[in-house]
Amino acid sequence: MFNIYLSGVGGQGIGLLSEILIRACDYAGYKVYGVDTHGLAQRGGVVESHLKIGEDIYSPLIKKNDADLIISLERTEALRGLINYSKKDSKLIFYDANWQPLFVRMGKDTEVSLDLLSNECKKRNVSCYRIFLDTLNDPKMQNIVVVANIAKKSLIPKVEIVHYENAIKDLLSGVNLERNLKLFSEMFI
Repeated sequence: MFNIYLSGVGGQGIGLLSEILIRACDYAGYKVYGVDTHGLAQRGGVVESHLKIGEDIYSPLIKKNDADLIISLERTEALRGLINYSKKDSKLIFYDANWQPLFVRMGKDTEVSLDLLSNECKKRNVSCYRIFLDTLNDPKMQNIVVVANIAKKSLIPKVEIVHYENAIKDLLSGVNLERNLKLFSEMFI
């Protein structure tokens, strides 16, 4: 069994990212189960997905400290996922976007720093992959940058680049498909 916890902030594309991973795993021949929370997706609230890959799965929900891979599209959510879901020797990949939580905006808390995130990864023996593309013109495509890096680093065993490409082709069309496939391909140059 391989457990993946995904998180981000509403509007970042966690739903599409989750669906790409599900379909890519399916193309790789895995049984995969997933569940998303979308309640605050349109209001900038937390959005999360739980994916389980393997046989004999009875619930798609991942227990605390049982994720093999944490994926996040926002730094604060990356820390939250790391603390709540990572198991020892797991992996964290995150897009380094920072949406200030309400308490940070109100001056009652501080932003999550890269140092804090890095130190928490070291404490938990978690491999950490920070992703940021300063040439990315459309922040709605951060999820594709993360998918490409998951493929490039082989973070999901036996799921290959072609599986991710086929999943993207299944889910997008027209100009969106062309732009996303182009960006995905460029990440391997």
